[in-house]
Amino acid sequence: MTAPTTEATGVRRASWVPMIGLFLAQILMSYNVSALPVSLGGMVDTFGVPPTDVSTAIVTYGLVVAALVMVGAKIGQRVGWVLMFRIVIALFAVSAVLMITAPTVAIVILAQALAGASAAIIVPSLVALIAENYHGAQQETAIGSLGSARALAGVSAFLIGGTLATLVGWRQVFVVVLILAVAVFVLSFRLHGEPGNPGIKIDLVAAALIGLGIVALTLGVNNLNRWGLVMARPDAPFDILGLSPAPLLILIGLVLVQLFFLWTRRRTKAGKVPLVSLSVFGSSRERAAVYAMFVVVGMEAALNFTIPLYIQIVQGRTPFDTSLAMLPFNLTVFFTAMLVVRFYRRFPPRTIGMFSFGLTTIALMWLAFVVTNNWETLPTILGLFIFGVGQGALVTLVFNVLVTASPKELAGDVGSVRGTTQNLASAVGTAVAGALLVGILSVNVISSLAEHPELSPELVSQIDLDRVNFVSNDQLKSVLEQTDASPAQVDAAVALNEEARLNALKLGLLILSGVSALAIVPASRLPRYVPGEIPVSVATGREATT
Repeated sequence: MTAPTTEATGVRRASWVPMIGLFLAQILMSYNVSALPVSLGGMVDTFGVPPTDVSTAIVTYGLVVAALVMVGAKIGQRVGWVLMFRIVIALFAVSAVLMITAPTVAIVILAQALAGASAAIIVPSLVALIAENYHGAQQETAIGSLGSARALAGVSAFLIGGTLATLVGWRQVFVVVLILAVAVFVLSFRLHGEPGNPGIKIDLVAAALIGLGIVALTLGVNNLNRWGLVMARPDAPFDILGLSPAPLLILIGLVLVQLFFLWTRRRTKAGKVPLVSLSVFGSSRERAAVYAMFVVVGMEAALNFTIPLYIQIVQGRTPFDTSLAMLPFNLTVFFTAMLVVRFYRRFPPRTIGMFSFGLTTIALMWLAFVVTNNWETLPTILGLFIFGVGQGALVTLVFNVLVTASPKELAGDVGSVRGTTQNLASAVGTAVAGALLVGILSVNVISSLAEHPELSPELVSQIDLDRVNFVSNDQLKSVLEQTDASPAQVDAAVALNEEARLNALKLGLLILSGVSALAIVPASRLPRYVPGEIPVSVATGREATT
C-alpha cells in the first residue's frame, strides 16, 4: 500500500476509502427518504389502505430524526462515534429488511421509525467522523461531498427506485437500501476515532423540550394547508373555538424551543454539560450560517415540492418523468457542491454566500417569467441550472462555516444542529410552498370567475370552492361531468383552471425569489476569512463531566 502523501502545510493525506463509507451513509439516508414517495402507489395497492396511511411513514421518519438528533449527538460522544456509527448502520439495515418483508402498513411505519432513530445518530456522526479522519483541504472536500450526496441520492431514488417500482415492485426499491447499509457497515471498519467518554451525561430535560418542540413545530407546519391557516378546515382533527390546531402547535413548538435555550444557558452557567453547546451559535457569523442554511434547505424543499406537484398532479405524468425534469437541478447541485471548495482559498464565505443567493434570486425570478405548464423547455432548464449552481454552493458553504467555526470536540454538536435545521427547514419549505400555491390558486380561481360569464353562479355553487386544489385537466373534467355543466362550460372551466394554476406557479416562484433576496442579509454576516480546518482544542477533546 502506498504511504499517505504530505501536503504543503505538513498535514498527511488520509485515504479516501473511509470517506466512501461516509458518503454512502449520507446517500443511504437521503435515498430512503426519496424512495418513500416513489413507492407510495405500490404500498397502497399491496396493503389496500388509503395514501394517507402510507404517508404517515414519511412523516414518522422526519419527526423521529428531528426530535432525536441532538440526543443522538450526545450518545455518540458518550459511546464513541465509530462504534455508535456501526450500531446504527446495522439498525438501518434491519429497518430495510422490515420494509422488504412488511406484511402490513403498521410494520412500514415501525421500520421508518427505526430508520429515523438510526439517522438521528448518523447525521451528527458524519460530521464528527470527518473531523477525526480528515484535515485541511481534504476536510473541506469531505464536507462538500455530503451536500452533493443528498442531490445524488435524490436522482438515484427517482431513476433507480422509480424503475424498480414500475418494473419489479416497491419492495425491491428497499433492497437497494439494504445493500447500501451493508456496504457502509463493511467500510466503517476503515474509520478511526477517539473512544467515547462514559462520563458524559445526557440532559433529559433539554432532550424532552427540544424533542417535543420540534415535533410540535413540524406537525403544525406540515398541516397548515390541510388543517387550516387560521380557521379550522374540515380535515382538522379538532378545533379550538373554530380555530385551526396547526398554528397552536407552531406556537407551542416555539415556546418549547425557547424554553430549551433558557434551560441550556442555565445548565451551562452551572458548569454542567448541555445537550448541545450554545457556542455553536456563539457569534453573529455562526447564527448567520444557521439562518442561511434554513433558507437554503427551505427553498430546495419548496422547489422539490413544486416541480413534482406540477408534473405528477397537474400533468398526470410518472415519477420517472419527474426525475428527468429534476435532473438538471440535481446534477448541478451535485457537481457544484463538490467543486465550490476549490474557491474557498480565493474568496471568503461572505462573498460566495452573497453571490450564490444572488444566483438563486435571479434564477427564481427568471423561472417566474419563463415557466409554462411544460417543464422541459430550454428557458426553464436554464433557470433550474442557475438555481442549482447557487443551491449547491450554499449547501456546502454554510455547513463548512459552522464546522470550521467550532472546535473539533463540538463537531457532533454541529452535526446535530445541521440535522435539526435541515429537517425543520424541509418541513417548513414544503408546507409553506403548498399553502402558498394552493392559497394563490384559490384566489385566482375565485377572481377569474368574473371573467368567465359562461360559468353561471348555479354551476359554481355545485363545486366546493373551499377545497380548491391542484388537479389535472382530466380530473377536473371528471368532476364537472357530475354537475350540470355543458361541454362549453367544461372547456371554459378547464381554461380557467389552467390559467389560474400557471399564475399561481409564477407568483409562488416570484415570492420565493423575494425570500432568496432577503437571505442576502444573513449571508452578508458570514465570515470574511477563508475557511480552513476545524480548530483543534487545546484541551483533551473530552467534555467536562457533571
